[in-house]
Amino acid sequence: MAFSTTLLRSTPPIPLRQFYCPPPPTKRLLYPRVTPVIPKMPLTARALPHPVPGFQGAVSEAIALIQSSPATWKSALLNNFLIFIAGSPILAAGLSLSGVAAAFLLGTLTWRAFGPPGFLLVATYFVIGTAATKVKMAQKEAQGVAEKRKGRRGPGSVIGSSAAGCVCAFLSIYGVGGKAFLRLWQLGFVASFCTKLSDTVSSEIGKAYGKTTYLVTSLKIVPRGTEGAVSVEGTFAGLLASMLLAFVGCFMGQIDAVEALICVVAAQVANLGESFIGAALQEKEGFRWLNNDVVNVINISMGSILAILIQKMLCGF
Repeated sequence: MAFSTTLLRSTPPIPLRQFYCPPPPTKRLLYPRVTPVIPKMPLTARALPHPVPGFQGAVSEAIALIQSSPATWKSALLNNFLIFIAGSPILAAGLSLSGVAAAFLLGTLTWRAFGPPGFLLVATYFVIGTAATKVKMAQKEAQGVAEKRKGRRGPGSVIGSSAAGCVCAFLSIYGVGGKAFLRLWQLGFVASFCTKLSDTVSSEIGKAYGKTTYLVTSLKIVPRGTEGAVSVEGTFAGLLASMLLAFVGCFMGQIDAVEALICVVAAQVANLGESFIGAALQEKEGFRWLNNDVVNVINISMGSILAILIQKMLCGF
């Protein structure tokens, strides 16, 4: 026991580093390891994708064209096209396909000459005239006095109803007579459509509700739908229609209150003259060419010219 203790004391201690095993050397990479860094982009307008420059420019140009004032041929064409697309169901109810084409030309010309107010006036005329034509259509067809194609107007009717207005529009566009006449051309334009609307409404309401119709040249009682015949109901309805359209023109700033009254008076006088022409000449031997479309041109021309003459007379005084 004493020997073992002496042996332990005489044995030198073993250093701990002999028991330490260092880790194996790491392999050296040929290329340095690179950790990708993804930048964080803030969610701003710049980080969002930009619209296509060509499309953005086309939209901006179209909006500027729609809002252009005074109107140009391009703006008139674009605005008229958009409105016709939106109102195609109404147009199809009152016009044939060729009638729609003629109305498109009329709408473009109207917008170019008188802008949105003139276009609204023509649109009001079309809506009221179409509604009056559709009144008691079955009864009119049974009596043989209804308009053809269920009241859907063709190009001849569109041109015949707007010829005087188109002339006034062209005169206004090209400044015939100078600034002094621009107001007169606008008055003639409004008066022409007041005349035609009064004629259409008085005829259609008279054929639908007229109790007694009289031939204007002799005051003899004749059947409904007779050329040159008038009725109290139809005449009163036509008067109200012309007053309504003249009010629209006045409200939109195309004419003033005095000019609105002139349009109403001119419309009634022109319609009376048209009734005399229908009763005395239409469908008579030697006047077969005098159909409804030709009579319409004469009628609205009388209303337009008469309104301009009355206005000139009043200005002279």
